[in-house]
Amino acid sequence: MSQSQKVSKLLIPDAQRLQMVERLFGICYVLKLEPLIFRFAETLTSNYDGGYWAFYTLSNDGFYMAPTEEETYAVRSDNGFAGCVSADTLGLIACLYAYSEISFGKEPIAESCGTHYHLLREFVLDHTDAALILAAID
Repeated sequence: MSQSQKVSKLLIPDAQRLQMVERLFGICYVLKLEPLIFRFAETLTSNYDGGYWAFYTLSNDGFYMAPTEEETYAVRSDNGFAGCVSADTLGLIACLYAYSEISFGKEPIAESCGTHYHLLREFVLDHTDAALILAAID
């Protein structure tokens, strides 16, 4: 993908969700990645209490998921960041945290998560909440 081309997202239809995550992450998605993304969402904000998440594929072959609620979340991260973000932005932050944490492990999914971290970060750089997201993950 050229530097001038913006990374775009596409909602994954419900009927294709399992097939997509199986292709990208295998069984490790259900066993490791998904629970960690949810845990980060719960840890980062006190007003997240579960719900349905949308899955997105990116034009650079990346992937992320985000809550579908039309809610604002008060996010607080260990690096001192505090701010209010949309559900989509909370999902981006939680996915970046999870990808990063898993990428430093020794499980088979580690390399894939390292790759997905960078693909998702590339998308984030053009996101309307880029400054908030980068502040939350740095």
